Order: sequence, then structure tokens, then C-alpha cells
Amino acid sequence: MSGWLQTFSHHPSKTEFLIIGLPAQLSKLYMPHLTLPGNSSIAPVESARNLGVIFDSNLSFANHISNLSKVCYYHIRDLRRIRQTLDFDTARTIATSLVHSKLDYCNSLYYNLPQSQLKRLQAIQNSLARCVTSSSRFQHITPALKSLHWLKVEQRIQYKLISLTYFSLQYNSPLYLRRLLTIPTMSRSTRSTLVITLLKPSVKLETGKRSFSFAAPFLWNTLPCDMREPSVDGQSPCLALTRGPFHKRLKTYLFSKSYPS
Repeated sequence: MSGWLQTFSHHPSKTEFLIIGLPAQLSKLYMPHLTLPGNSSIAPVESARNLGVIFDSNLSFANHISNLSKVCYYHIRDLRRIRQTLDFDTARTIATSLVHSKLDYCNSLYYNLPQSQLKRLQAIQNSLARCVTSSSRFQHITPALKSLHWLKVEQRIQYKLISLTYFSLQYNSPLYLRRLLTIPTMSRSTRSTLVITLLKPSVKLETGKRSFSFAAPFLWNTLPCDMREPSVDGQSPCLALTRGPFHKRLKTYLFSKSYPS
């Protein structure tokens, strides 16, 4: 994995240049720089913000999660101060609007991150659940999360990726994601042709398993068969389940993974 991210501007002081790659790859670079119009030159930065997400050279998102934690805990503390004046539904609505919306923003980028980083995100949700349900920090968090019908962070990430996959298959939208998905052509009828199965590309590096082209087929192919049945005519739309029923079953399926009995 290697690449670069830059933000151009008419002013060199407002231009950021970020090189992305594995530590072993980055260590081979000697004093890299970017030459801009006017013969001005800038050195790469350690992290850069793009569309509200802080990217770092290794795509660890550690800095982004640290910043996200700071913002979310700020809102949780404020909500905790007024919690006794709110009814349950109002508190849950505020929690969803102020904190969960931030946890869910671009959360597909967190797929296959180290558990140490995912646990930091889960700790935010746990603290939010304790606040909304007025639970003690000494109480087990699972009953509180289940009572709120919240998917855990890891399943929320999977929900986003599978939902993107569904829209790409069903509506060819967005097209740039649909082009990353391949439905293999079968020469004869088999059990696997009774459902929509995606071709999973081979990757050489572990970081490649974080890409949409790998993660989408991997997660999609694990869904129950009744969620992947093709449409009757086998044409457009691709899948038999419409948007509402599909996402309802997806929530139920991932909820069972968040809280296995």
C-alpha cells in the first residue's frame, strides 16, 4: 500500500502533502518533498484532514479517533449534566444526534482496524449508553446497549459496508463502487447460483483487506441466503429484497452478532 494525499491551494502555506504507505516503505524515502507552481516546495505532513477525517501516513486513524473521542466525550458530559431533566426517549434522541452521528460518520474507514482502536470507539458508545440509561459504571454494559437496540461499533461498521454493497448491486449507485464488485458467471446451475455471491479478490497485504473491493465481498458472502436471493427475472433490480425489508433483516442479523445468545 502506498500513495499520497494532497490539498492544493493558491497559497503554499495552505497546501498539505501527505505520503501514505507501510512503515517499511516510508522508511525508504529520503527527504521527500512536493514542488508547487512558483518553484515553492513543501515537505509532507504527519497527518491531514480531508472531509472531516484525519488521515495519517499509516492509515491507522489513531489521531482521528483521538479527536473524535475528545468531541464525543464533551457531548456525553453535557448530556450527563441534564440527564435527570430529560425523559428516556429525549435523552436517546439527543445521544443519537450528537454522538452516534459522529461515530457513524465515514465509519467504513474503520473496517479491520486493530482491536485496540475499535475498543476506543466502543468505549465511547458504552459511556453514551450508561448516560442515556442512567447506569452505573460498575454495571455490565451489555444490558444497557441491548435495551437501546444499538448495534455495537464493529457491527455498525459492517452495517455501513453491507448497506453500500446493497445499493451498489441493486441500483448501480454509486457507480464507482459498483465497478469494484464482480458477480462470477456460472456455466451450470449450482446451489451457489441461487443467491448473489461476489468474487473476492486476492490481496497480498493485510492492509488490502481494509479496502472496499475486498471487504464488501467478504461481508456480503457471509449474509444469510434469504438476503442474497436474486430477483425473479434475474435482471434489474438485482436482488429480490427491496430496501426496507433488506435493511430490517440486516439489522436483525447484525444484532445477533453484537449480542450472541
